[in-house]
Amino acid sequence: MGRLGDALTRELGRRQAWWLFVLATLVYVLPLILADYRYIDDNWRALSGGMEWAGQGRLFAELMYNALTLSPGAPNIFPLPLLIATLAMASALTSLTFHYWREPRVSNCLVVLPLWYNPFFLQNLSYQYDGPAMALSVVAVIYAISFHHTSRILQWLVPAGLVALGLGLYQISFNVFLGLCCLEVLKGAHDQLEWRKWRDLIGCRIAQAALGALIYGVTAYPFTEANRTLLLNLDADPWLQVLINIGRVLEKVQLLFHGGFTWVLAGLLLCAIAGAAGLGREISRRPDSAAKRLCIGLVCLLTLPLVTLLVSGMALFFRDFNEGARTLMGFAVLLVLLFYLGHLALSRLHPRLPLLLALPLLAMLSLSYAYGRVLTVQKAFATQALGSLAQDISAHRELREAKRIYLSVTYSDHWLTGAAGTFRQMPVLHYLLNIDFYMLAENLPSVGITNVVAEKERRNATRVGYLAYPALVDRPYYRIYLIGDYGFIVVKEPPPIKTLRW
Repeated sequence: MGRLGDALTRELGRRQAWWLFVLATLVYVLPLILADYRYIDDNWRALSGGMEWAGQGRLFAELMYNALTLSPGAPNIFPLPLLIATLAMASALTSLTFHYWREPRVSNCLVVLPLWYNPFFLQNLSYQYDGPAMALSVVAVIYAISFHHTSRILQWLVPAGLVALGLGLYQISFNVFLGLCCLEVLKGAHDQLEWRKWRDLIGCRIAQAALGALIYGVTAYPFTEANRTLLLNLDADPWLQVLINIGRVLEKVQLLFHGGFTWVLAGLLLCAIAGAAGLGREISRRPDSAAKRLCIGLVCLLTLPLVTLLVSGMALFFRDFNEGARTLMGFAVLLVLLFYLGHLALSRLHPRLPLLLALPLLAMLSLSYAYGRVLTVQKAFATQALGSLAQDISAHRELREAKRIYLSVTYSDHWLTGAAGTFRQMPVLHYLLNIDFYMLAENLPSVGITNVVAEKERRNATRVGYLAYPALVDRPYYRIYLIGDYGFIVVKEPPPIKTLRW
């Protein structure tokens, strides 16, 4: 036990830290690789080899797949992009660790791991196409933080270019960069960085962020479709809408606080509060004037709500607010901040106590594996649903030869009955899965059915106008009607879930 304790508290070399991160990052994504589930957009992308990222302001995601596949499209090569992104993340975390600590230990590595072990990031990684690009966007902004060079010009230009690269892969990664800048401000204050250097650090990061946004604005942004760049209407009380959006984000984050997660995260929060108090004492002991100490203290104090706001960050100000888990990449930096403050508090008590930070990471790892099982259940359900629809359409010549078959979309939280128990124990998993439909029309071409399209309107004739006609096919989850040369698949509400007791 003594040797193990010594090994865990011993200084790590760069290669040792890299292998540690490789193992940790691969273990986290293993359930997603094993599930091998095409998640929402993956269906039409895999069938068409489609790109269409440039119109979303993500031009560099297209270029990434052009380079990986040596083609003008994007054939499905999963899990290769995810494995590349995982190894890149391991290298980025290694670089960030040595940026923060010259002689890091295992506990220091644990502090930055939440950048990958972010529970909400599981939804990003669920996309076989978009997930690796999103991960590489985080890698880019991490390297923007950890880059060092003696040339002042390169010290500005290279990080700015990396920020622009991150934005061009996935714009939300900008929240991660800003959050890491806030963390660097806190760490500089704690490490007694002299006033001039601390002030210049803030100015340099602001300049890098602005220059990176400018580079993105003249490279990838011009390809973006206009409807994806609309901000909140200034004539319709935008700040009220921002507050409403913040409330919706808080509701989603609260889903994590359930069962044992509540105690683990509460313990982490208490350690972080103690660490923040210790940071305040360090600031008060700085050899600067009272005015400078007050300024540093106020700036550090303001970084805490700012990092919290960056959980959703820039997404809060768009007219089409997306509350999906994939937009909460800033939650990773909030976790890193809590881990950093907790590390400060625990290390003052005993050198080995910071290793307790492994407990919340293990909780997040268990969540990843639970989510992987849910994806497996969803894959089985989707396969069954696809097979049932395909069989019914193929069995009726009128449906096979129909000019078009319209598929209605019925939203419900109760389609996946096989995971109902897991959802009760871990409510956040349902939010991460984000699948509240029976079937996508894009799935059917994979089994040779090419005349099915999704209805455009939620309440059109497929819901009410054709119910007076006899159904050609009647199944527990759907009915199929045939009117002339057109078919209509009307999805039923899922049956209520019955709890079985043995």
